[in-house]
Amino acid sequence: MYGVGAKKKVLFQPHWQGSLSEYVTAVAWSSNGLLAASSAAGEVVVWQDGNLVSLLSAGLVSVDCLAFSSDGKFLAAGGQDGKVRVWSMASPEIRGIRGGSPDLIATLDNAPSWVDKLAWSPACNHLAFSLGRYVQIWDADAQTVITTLPFANSSVLDLAWRPNGESIAIAGNGGVKVWSTIDWDDDPYLIDMPSASIVTAWSGDSKYIASGNFDNTITVLEYGSPHPWMMRGFPGKISNLTWSQRGSSNAPLLAASSIEGIAVWKKEVDDKDGWNARVLDLHERKVQALLFHPHNLLLASAADDGWLCLWTKAKQVGQILEGAKGGFSCLAWSQDGKQLAAGGQDGELIIWSESKRGKGFG
Repeated sequence: MYGVGAKKKVLFQPHWQGSLSEYVTAVAWSSNGLLAASSAAGEVVVWQDGNLVSLLSAGLVSVDCLAFSSDGKFLAAGGQDGKVRVWSMASPEIRGIRGGSPDLIATLDNAPSWVDKLAWSPACNHLAFSLGRYVQIWDADAQTVITTLPFANSSVLDLAWRPNGESIAIAGNGGVKVWSTIDWDDDPYLIDMPSASIVTAWSGDSKYIASGNFDNTITVLEYGSPHPWMMRGFPGKISNLTWSQRGSSNAPLLAASSIEGIAVWKKEVDDKDGWNARVLDLHERKVQALLFHPHNLLLASAADDGWLCLWTKAKQVGQILEGAKGGFSCLAWSQDGKQLAAGGQDGELIIWSESKRGKGFG
């Protein structure tokens, strides 16, 4: 099905499996090795060393996004009730959460806005989250709002901090606006587009920014350059973008999914030659999540077809992981890349660990 000899390789093996009561909307790892997950039933849970602790019970409206701060001190979750909840992970000794549940330190109520995007700054404990046509920046250490950024053109469709912490990109109708964290009052830098930008992602070296657009195109800009590259020919709108940490030609690889298709783009040495794509064709239904390994070129894709594919060197399938019969919904790599977590559309929460036999797959 996916290459001679591929079935013999075991890159990752099952480590733990549990379940939530509904569709798993998001999974995220902390720098301390904690895993958080949320569901369409409103649950938020934290896993560590085989123990699952409930932070928020089912019964409320859907929790749609969650993320740990870069230092692992805080966990934030947002959802359809307009609330952003922030827990301190430091109180019940991070060595093990068995002794108690993390403390809920803030509930930011922004109803009726639906909070479906949030992310922590990589440089400090500043949390950005969407509020309709705005993005609010909140300081977790001081527990105060720093600024509110108006997108104006439309509802915020995505947001992404630049890895060096110097700016934040906000996507929506008409393109991407980039605000400098040095001076929030400065006008944003506009990456103008004829349609809406629905997903945006920075490369790990902070050099490139990509936008997946509603008109079935991808825009890639070397930040600061006036001339973006445009990729066309996708069967539908772009749903996922992910950058590798390393690549060739002094540029990382960019992977994108559109419906069930995946394309991996490699920059040529000469800027004039642009980027060339390799198509990864295996999934039979829509790809819901796509993410490069944090330290090599192993690419993970999770789809409605119930397959989580591990693409060796972002070229060929080395292993197919299963366990979500109704389809996968989300995935996340641990920061050391030794564990992979995924959520299922029927509530499955699955963790795989790196196999010692599978090393060298990047």
